[in-house]
This record gives sequence, C-alpha cells and structure tokens, in this order.
Amino acid sequence: MNTGRTVFSQLMDLFPLPEFRRGVERYGGDHKVQSFSCLDQFFCLAFAQLTYRESLRDIEACLRTMQPRLYHMGFRGRVSRNTLAHANAQRDWRIYADVGQVLMREARQLYAHEELGLELEQAVYALDSTTIDLCRSLFPWAPFERSKAAVKMHTLLEVRGSIPSFVLITPGRVHDVKALDQLPLEAGSFYVMDRGYIHFARLYRFVLAAAFFVVRARANLQYRRCYSRWVDRSTGLRCDQIIVLTGRDSTREYPVPARRIRYYDAEHDLRLSLLTNHFRLSALTVTRLYKARWNVELFFKWIKQHLRIKRFYGTSANAVKTQLWVALIVYLLVAILKKRLGLEASLHKILQILSLTLFEKTPILQVFQHADYELPAGQPSNQLSLFTL
Repeated sequence: MNTGRTVFSQLMDLFPLPEFRRGVERYGGDHKVQSFSCLDQFFCLAFAQLTYRESLRDIEACLRTMQPRLYHMGFRGRVSRNTLAHANAQRDWRIYADVGQVLMREARQLYAHEELGLELEQAVYALDSTTIDLCRSLFPWAPFERSKAAVKMHTLLEVRGSIPSFVLITPGRVHDVKALDQLPLEAGSFYVMDRGYIHFARLYRFVLAAAFFVVRARANLQYRRCYSRWVDRSTGLRCDQIIVLTGRDSTREYPVPARRIRYYDAEHDLRLSLLTNHFRLSALTVTRLYKARWNVELFFKWIKQHLRIKRFYGTSANAVKTQLWVALIVYLLVAILKKRLGLEASLHKILQILSLTLFEKTPILQVFQHADYELPAGQPSNQLSLFTL
C-alpha cells in the first residue's frame, strides 16, 4: 500500500521535466528506446550521485533491492547495468547540459540577494578550471600528459551563492585561456581570473562588451606607466597605476589603457600584481574582488569530495560528460532545495541526510527538522569505554 511519496521523488519535483523532455526530443534521446528512457537513465545517475555508488553493478544491486518502490520514485524501465552503460555511451550528453543551464538560471535567481562582502551591486564571477585525472589506456580521447589522460571542467562561478553559470568540459590539453572564447559576457559584471587567462586580445573583448575583468598579471608584463595614484601602504597596497602596454603583440591586441595594482598580503606573505579595466573602484576593493576568486576553488573541492566525478561509470567521452553534468545537476538541485525550504544546514549536511533517506516516505521538510541538532556539551555518553578497568 502506498502511504506517501519517497524523499527521492519529492526532490525530483525540483527537476525541470518539461525542459528535459524538450531536450530529449531535440537530441533524439529516446529514439528507438523501448523500456529504459532518458528519464530512467537520469534517475539512476542522480541516485548514484546522491548515495555515492561506486560502479554500475553497485547501482544495479541497490536499485533492484528496492524494486517495489522504484515505480513510485519515477522509474519505469528495469534497471540493468548493461542497459545503463549503453545509455551513457549513446545518449547525447547535451540533453543534461541544457537542463543544467535551466537549473543554473533558477539557482542564480534564488541566490541573487546573498551577501557578497563587498559594496557592489553588480554580479561578480570567478573563472577557473579543475583537472580530473583519467587512465590513458581507458580514455585515449582525452590526452593530457605522456602517460596520463584528463578532462578539464572550466567553470564560471557566480560568487553570490557559489552557483555555476557557465561550464565547459574539454580534454586536459585544452588551455584555460580558450574558455574565454565561449564565455558569455554581461555588461557591467566583474570577471575575476588567475594569470592563466592572460591573453590580451581576448581580454579586449571585455572592454568591447562593457564588462570588467580583474586578472593577476605576469611578472614579465611589458608596460609604460602613465599616472600613479596615491595609496595607503598600511593597508597592504603598494601602487595604483594607469598604464599602457608596450609589448610587441600586446600593444596591438589591447590598444587602450589599463589599471595596474600591486598589493602585499602580509598574512600569507604574498605579493599580487593585478590588472583591471575598471578605473573607479578603490584599489582595495579590486584586491578584495580578486580574493573572491577563491570561491571557485572551494566549489571544485566540494564537488570532488562529495560527488562522484573522479571515477566514472563509462569510458567514452559521452559517458564522462553525461556523468559530470548529472553531478552538477544534483549540486544545483540540493542548492535549490536549501533555498526553497529555508534550510540552515550546509549543502554537505543536506546531501548526507538525503543519502540516508531517499527511500523514506515522509515529507521532505520533516527530514531536515533535526539537521542542526548537536549533543549538549558535557552530556554523558552511554557508550562504554574500551579501556575502562
């Protein structure tokens, strides 16, 4: 007797099913499919991410054990590791990429009013990439080094709420700077990058699009100082200059003035030289903007620790990209759930609770009622001590 809906099916209510079905139709995902649809494939992979399943056999064993409940969770096809492996290899990964873009927009709207820590109304994005190592013999399509393969996940992260707004997955040898060619630019927004993204022809695109960049300069930068502004050296600032580039190529590629700021971080004994095309912000605010770039590093660390993106259920490029996009979708669903339910618990704690309660038939809000419970300090424990005499 069905006495309620599972936590898994309630979480999947946040999944944009109409957009997903349009993507399936657009890319022919269910063409000649009889029993195991793209939606069944997504549910299997989402379940694997939420519960950190190790392999296709692991997914099959866990879901078949709960076979009587699968229909009420949305599954319509029989779960088989061979069928799932074939679906991962053959069904276009862009189906999930398009759904991911829909969820990104929704999550960004929900987190648009999060505190930034800076007196800025404009959007602030941090751009970086993370490398995911692979076995060269199993993934020959993604060469990286002589004896290693890898994929890169280039991510543009909105600092408010740590929500990705652009993701590009490439083989490991693709240089970071090439992600700038496909980067969507918003007028008035700030883009914070490390020095791996120094390419002045591409940075000039930001000027033409009325967007602003903050990037760490290289030590061999060739320039001529036009004007120096006064700085308070007690804050760590060392200089604030208006410059023009004098390099053979950079003069042609970036023909307008730029702003150069030098800063000394005494806490980490770090000297920073920053370039930007914004001339009105205070120099100290520009340095704080660059420090916000660390949010994208924390995002990469989080998804590598708590989602399944370092070991893959298939070896083809399509299978790898599908798994990475499903992992991002799960991250976004958890972030949206946190905001919609007004939860105070961290994303990690929400993910842990979900992993243990997916098959429970209880209102999803009730699952998180005691998420912030902590054992009172000094309360005696009933656990016996191993070393008690």
